[in-house]
Amino acid sequence: MRLTRCLRLAAAVSCGVLALPAFAQERGLSFSITGGAGVAPDYFGSDSVSVGPAGSFGFGGLRFGALALGTLDTPEQFAPGFGPYGAFRFIGKRDGKDELEGMDDVKASVEIGAGLQYTEDFWQVFGELRYGAIGHNAVAGELGANVIFRGESGLVLNAGPRAEFGNRRFNRTYFGVSEAEATASQDAGGSLTAFSPSAGFYSVGVEAGAYQPLSADWGLSGSVRFDRLRGDAADSPIVQQGSRNQISAEIGLTRHFNLRF
Repeated sequence: MRLTRCLRLAAAVSCGVLALPAFAQERGLSFSITGGAGVAPDYFGSDSVSVGPAGSFGFGGLRFGALALGTLDTPEQFAPGFGPYGAFRFIGKRDGKDELEGMDDVKASVEIGAGLQYTEDFWQVFGELRYGAIGHNAVAGELGANVIFRGESGLVLNAGPRAEFGNRRFNRTYFGVSEAEATASQDAGGSLTAFSPSAGFYSVGVEAGAYQPLSADWGLSGSVRFDRLRGDAADSPIVQQGSRNQISAEIGLTRHFNLRF
């Protein structure tokens, strides 16, 4: 059993280099770590889900000499502004599935990349691009938007559309079936047929999330997401025998760190 989505780096950075007066220079690093549990499809197109660990890392700010990135204050959720952020996704190994008998295993992949976001008090838009540095060695990305609600208690709610895309190599890795795999599947009593998807958007959906601060250093976060596979991905024999509907959710405890040195 594998989680398709279990880790994602949300490292929003307000980038800038400041030359601070010598007496005002302060060295420090602020960041946050979230750990918890999540549930997600076993693989792209699966109609069964797995429960496993989930987590994320958020960069707040860095001060070192004349270098100033972000802020050393407690990270603000969906802080207004425009800037880049780091992106990370882990996709678990796909293997040992009876319904995929004859298919080659797909190694676990680690995607790293970057994105741009623009955030106002009550809305946000973003886009990111990631490369599978470990595993699939393909390119994938996401476009999205959020409506944001900020409560007096510090509660922050967000919800909005999501769209995921991949290049040809990515879509073939997770939705394609080679001639050899199709033959092996049918020899094993399966029904998979050869299929070669093209590049493009493979899913559209919606995500909703919440964050409640518990103190200056601790917070509770959670999210639920629905994706529907589309285009060539929806036509894949892998998805046809599984499900186009993909539901995932996670909940975690966040610890904020503000270090001075």
